[in-house]
Amino acid sequence: MTSTSSIDAMAQAIVAAHGADFADFPAQPAPAPAHAGPVYQAALAACSQLGFIAHDAESVAQAWQQQTTRTGAFDAAHWPDEPADFGMQPMPHAQPFAACPKQLGLYAVLPDAEWVGRMARAGVPTVQLRFKSDDAQAVEAEVRAAVEAVRGTDAQLYINDHWRVAIAAGAYGVHLGQEDLDALSAEEIHTLRASGVRLGVSTHGYAEMLRADKVQPSYIAMGAVFPTTLKKMATVPQGVARLERYARLMRNYPQVAIGGIALEQFPQILATGVGSIAVVRAIVNAPAPEAAAAQLMQAMRS
Repeated sequence: MTSTSSIDAMAQAIVAAHGADFADFPAQPAPAPAHAGPVYQAALAACSQLGFIAHDAESVAQAWQQQTTRTGAFDAAHWPDEPADFGMQPMPHAQPFAACPKQLGLYAVLPDAEWVGRMARAGVPTVQLRFKSDDAQAVEAEVRAAVEAVRGTDAQLYINDHWRVAIAAGAYGVHLGQEDLDALSAEEIHTLRASGVRLGVSTHGYAEMLRADKVQPSYIAMGAVFPTTLKKMATVPQGVARLERYARLMRNYPQVAIGGIALEQFPQILATGVGSIAVVRAIVNAPAPEAAAAQLMQAMRS
């Protein structure tokens, strides 16, 4: 039986090893432990102190216990990053969505089909139509216009949210938020997968990445990395230190970093190992959007 002092010592060792990386995150209330594993309890307390919300702290703590069991030794310095320790699907996936390129490059998230066409013609390799409307006819028209807008270019088009319309229009891919994915039935996920469309999923931390992994999507989007004014986020900005750890864990997936990323931040984002950076304001708010896109693509290559 491990003493409380030993558990506290392990928790303090984890905080000492990683505290500097997460100094900007306020401590969170620690959830009640789900079992008595000593490393699990230590990691749960430490991750909460390092600012991870309850379900993310739980995910890392469970993985730390599995890592310790697998290696035969507790290592406070080795932040868990082995997919199997998190209970992720083994590779190769049994029922994956259609594959997309490992490196998606610059990923422009755009408000309408006209913008999609402009950026596709400017050479942006991955574009997403994020068209917001409650008018079903308007949505269908915009999605079909976006599919036409990329025809004859090398751009790969993802449609945000409107997956049935995207399939009918022949779009390359669909992008779903976590809530939209959670709302799908098993039958709907089967329909989506069987269509051959690529699926990207937004995630905002460990627990959401693990939920996304269960459907074996084409790529994983991770964010918001920095503060963004474009949408109200339920989670705090994740920051580069968390993104780097997420990228290590999700290394078998194509990865997209998103959320408040500007040109000057591209080098530190790319250093985490992600293969794509999604931008919104850096293009649509630019005085010369095509020139901005060219500059951003050059930064991706650098």
